[in-house]
Formats: sequence, structure tokens, C-alpha cells
Amino acid sequence: MIAEAGHYALVLALGLALIQSVVPMIGARTHDVALMNVARSTALAQLLFVGLSFLALVTLHVTSDFSVTNVYENSHSLKPLIYKITGVWGNHEGSMLLWVSILALFGGLVAVFGGNLPLTLRANALAVQAWVSSAFYLFILLTSNPFLRIANPPLEGRDLNPVLQDPGLAVHPPLLYLGYVGFSISFSFAVAALIEGRIDAAWARWVRPWTLMAWIFLTLGIAMGSYWAYYELGWGGWWFWDPVENASLMPWLAGTALLHSAVVMEKRNALKVWTMLLAILTFSLSLLGTFLVRSGVLTSVHAFATDPTRGVFILLILCLFIGGSLALYAWRASSLKQGGLFAPISREGALVLNNLLLTTACATVFVGTLYPLALEVLTGERISVGAPFFNLTFAPLFVPLLLALPFGPMLAWKRGDMVAAAQRLYAAGIAALVTMAVLWAWTRGGAAFAPLAIGLAVFVIAGSLSDLAERCMLFRVPLSVALRRARGLPRATWGTVFAHAGVGIALIGIVCESTWNTELITTLKPGDVAKVAGYEMKLDDIAQRQGPNFREMVVHFTVSEGGRVIGAMAPSKRNFTTRAASTTEAALMSRGASQLYASLGEPSANGGIAVRIYHKPMVLLIWFGPLLMAFGGFLSLTDRRLRVGAPKPAKASRALQPAE
Repeated sequence: MIAEAGHYALVLALGLALIQSVVPMIGARTHDVALMNVARSTALAQLLFVGLSFLALVTLHVTSDFSVTNVYENSHSLKPLIYKITGVWGNHEGSMLLWVSILALFGGLVAVFGGNLPLTLRANALAVQAWVSSAFYLFILLTSNPFLRIANPPLEGRDLNPVLQDPGLAVHPPLLYLGYVGFSISFSFAVAALIEGRIDAAWARWVRPWTLMAWIFLTLGIAMGSYWAYYELGWGGWWFWDPVENASLMPWLAGTALLHSAVVMEKRNALKVWTMLLAILTFSLSLLGTFLVRSGVLTSVHAFATDPTRGVFILLILCLFIGGSLALYAWRASSLKQGGLFAPISREGALVLNNLLLTTACATVFVGTLYPLALEVLTGERISVGAPFFNLTFAPLFVPLLLALPFGPMLAWKRGDMVAAAQRLYAAGIAALVTMAVLWAWTRGGAAFAPLAIGLAVFVIAGSLSDLAERCMLFRVPLSVALRRARGLPRATWGTVFAHAGVGIALIGIVCESTWNTELITTLKPGDVAKVAGYEMKLDDIAQRQGPNFREMVVHFTVSEGGRVIGAMAPSKRNFTTRAASTTEAALMSRGASQLYASLGEPSANGGIAVRIYHKPMVLLIWFGPLLMAFGGFLSLTDRRLRVGAPKPAKASRALQPAE
């Protein structure tokens, strides 16, 4: 009964989405307030029904109802409760239901918090949002129904993919989807504005909080996915340029460009055409990522779909929304009025450079990801594009971007002074040069680019702090006055400082881990000692234990440094009999920002076991940087000048007709 109720709720959500996609637009065309307000009520009702549908699927998984195909294929009665819940989105059908539930959630948030928006803009935006929802409801109901019954229910399920039975999967997909789907709001507002033919600085002010919210979630989702792959897959790597990883990186790059472009549009009423295009492209890349993961065209640990015929449906959705929105953009773009002019050397100019470099980097990832797929479709020839291509094309684009990053906040709007900005960055430049000199002396002719890259990272971090010091007038006024000025700074300013510093911190972690990583692959028996990077790891014993739904082999190590015991590590291998699959559970020991990493290979005939041990210097900074960036975004989001929604219109501008 629960499955049928969930299915029926999904059908009702589709019906509401179809109403929401048509009626408000008719109201906007005829200036009928009642019809336009239908968008708000249907968006909230749609959220209610799709929420009930998702709750029904969660209930079926928690109660292990194996009469439902989705539960049978992806659950097991002995599986821990946390993995019964995460198993809901650890498969194709459930993940698509989560996707459309989040889509409805964002539509509901616009309905609740968008009361101060112009009524026609809100009606059109929610209608566009409903177009997207309707397409994905149809996709789920016609090709990926999670509530299908089994005629003769089995007694036990097939269990979830063992690789996905990890706490990281409780966090990674929802965060990633909140980012992916969150950009749909920017897309809907862009298309709605193009339909209405009215785009101004106020539009950017309304859109920027929603874009920032999606960007925060996507940043956290990518970071969490990277860390999950690092410790769960046992390879010791944190980024593999996997096509599905790239699918999440592309909208992040475009979304970052969109955030900065929207600032120029809001402050200077400029870059209208470009900002519209970025809003469309960012969500289009999110849809492309959905196609790559859910269509079955890729084989990846991230990709759940195994039926490529579903890809035809998603491809039609892709063509409809990307093609349709770009056609509307091409039709309307020429009629958009350009905003204020600015000199190349200005804060606007710095943000334009930022956009050019970010979008070029995004295009590089796009080509490297899709070219092999296109070549295989056209010629049948298979090629792989991996790290060497991306390292040689993507990475160099970030060097000028990082060099320019500290200069942007130092330049004035409209017309800036590069010499004055450089003078204010003297301290940051000296800190970078000192760092490079020290590292060159310490490494004694080692990797030549590592000190340069770390010096660049220090320049970015120190440049962010220099901007803060300038705003507080540090060292120019009494300390108490500087602190008072710091407390009075807008949260968006603090957010910018944290976000930019996070980029530099992540770069330090990437360079240190990539350059000075130490690896030891060996076979050990109980009593043997492995030495790596000044640490000694003694294998104490190899034990077997029974888990809830797996059998586990655990190896216990005692870790010493300089003859002093500092801790223990216990990597393991798990064998899931139901799935006839095994996973490697790496053991991690943090030493400051560095880590010891141990994972197991196969047992040997003489009673030993293959062990892979790494020492990864400063590796935790790779993920601390994105956390700091997301924290900076959150601070900006809480700024009273940048709250979700829009400021109440002035009495003199009642012509905008705020929503009721």
C-alpha cells in the first residue's frame, strides 16, 4: 500500500507541475493576478506530494519491503539502518526521485521567500521551474519508477553496492544534488526574465543569493565526494579526472563565474547578456552531468544507470531545455540594453578576466570529457583522456587567475589604479617570495614548480588578508579602532576573504600532496615492520570478524615515530557475500594537516598480506580549503544586503507590482 501511495503522490505531483507550468504564464501574459498566484500554491502543493513520495520510498527501504523491485535490488534486511536510508539514493531510480524532490524544494523556497519579487517574474520563473520538474516526473514514471512491485516477492534483498555502504554516501549525493538542482533557480529566473524582456540590476540582486546557495552546496558536495573516494576506494588519490567527477566540476566552474558576473551586473548594471548566458549554461551543465551519470553511457563507481535506453529520454530533456533556452537567448539578447561602461583596469575588469579564465577552464574540461564519448559514437574508436591532458590544459589557466585574484578587491569600481593596488599588495608579494626562497632552499633543487605554486598560494592568502587589513586600516589607526572597523565590515566582505583564502589553502594541499607524497608497497607478515617517511609501522596481527552484512579481515598496526608509539591503525577488507563483492577500508592517521594512509591488497600464500602505505603531507588542506570557501559563501549569504528573496520595493516603484 505504501508503494502505491508513493506512486500516486508522484503522479499528483506531475499533474500539479503541469498546471504550474501553464496557468501562471497565461496569467503573466494577461496580467491576471489570480492566475499568476497559482504558481505559488501549486509549487507548495507539488513539494508536499513529491515529499510524500520520497518519504514512502524511504519507508519501504527502512522496513525492507522486498516486494518492491527497488528495495530488493538495493537493500538487505541485515544492513545497518543508516545504509538502508542512504540506499534510497544509492541507485538510479531513488537518486532521480531525490533529484526531482530537491527541484520541488527549491521551487517551494521561491514560493515562500519570493513574496517581494515582481509578480510576473515570480510567475514566469516558477512556471519554468515546473517545466523542468514535469520533464523529470515523466522520466521517472515512464522509465525509472522506484515503486514497481515484484509478483513473487523474495525473502531477502540483493544488498546495496558495497562501495556505497559508507557514511560519506549519506552526505555526498544530497549535497551534490542541492548544488546541481539549485542552479535551476538561476536558470528559471534567466529564462523568465528573457520571456518578460526585462533584465536589470535588481534581477541580479534577486538571483545572486540562490546562485550562491547552490554554489555552497556544490562546493561541499564535490569536496565530500573527493574525500570519500580518497579513503573508500583505497587508491590513495583524491581526484582522478573521472568523467563523472568532471560532470560536477563543470557547473561549479560556470557557477563561480556566474556569481562574479552577477556582482558586476548588480553593482554596475553591466554584463547583462553575459550573465544571462552563464545562468543558462550553468544549469545546462548540471543537466549534462545528470545525463552522463544517469544515461548509462559511462561506466563509473558514481554512475548508477545500466540501461542506456534511458539516456534517450534524458537526451531529449537535455536538447529541449538547453536548446530551447539558448534559442530564446539568441532571440532576446540583441534587444537587451547594455549597462554602465568601465575601464579595463577596474574591479569590473578583474571580474571579467575571472570569468574568461573560469569559462575557458570549464570549456577545457568539457572537451576532455565529451570528446572520447563523441569519438566513440561517431567512429566506434575508444580513447581515454586522463590526467596528463587536464594537467597540461586546465592547470595553467589557474595561474593567471590566481595571480589576478588578490588584485580584484583592491581595484575601484569603474576605473582602478593598478599601481596603487600593487603597492597595497607589497606585503603579500614579499610573503610569497620568502616562501618560495625557503622552499627552494629546503627542497635543495627538487621539484622546481612546487615552490612557485606554493608561493602563488601564499600570495592569494596574504592578498586576501591585505584586503581585510586595508578595509580595517590596520597599522594606520589604533588597534581598537581597527578591530571596531573589522566588526563593522559587511559579512559579504568577510565571506570574500575566507573564500579567496580557501583557494590558496587548497592549492597548498594539492601541491604538497602531489610533490612530496611518499609511497611504500610491500608484503608484510605479523611482526614485520614497514618504514615510511620517518614512521615505523609494525604489523601486530591479522584478524577476522563478522559485520552486520559482511565478513571483514582486519590488520592491526602499531605506529611509532622516533621509537615512541604514537597510535594504531587498522585497515581492513570486507567481503559482502550477498553481492559477491569486496571493498577496501583504508586506515588514516592524521598528524597535523598530514596523514598516514594504509590500505590492504590480497593475502599471500606464506601468511602475509600486501599493504600499500602512504605518507601524504598537508593533504587535509585539500578539503579544508573548500570548507573555508563554503564558509565564506555562507557568511555572504547571511549578509543583510544579500538575503534570500528580495528587498521590499519602494513606494515610488509600485509599478513593479510585488507578489501577494
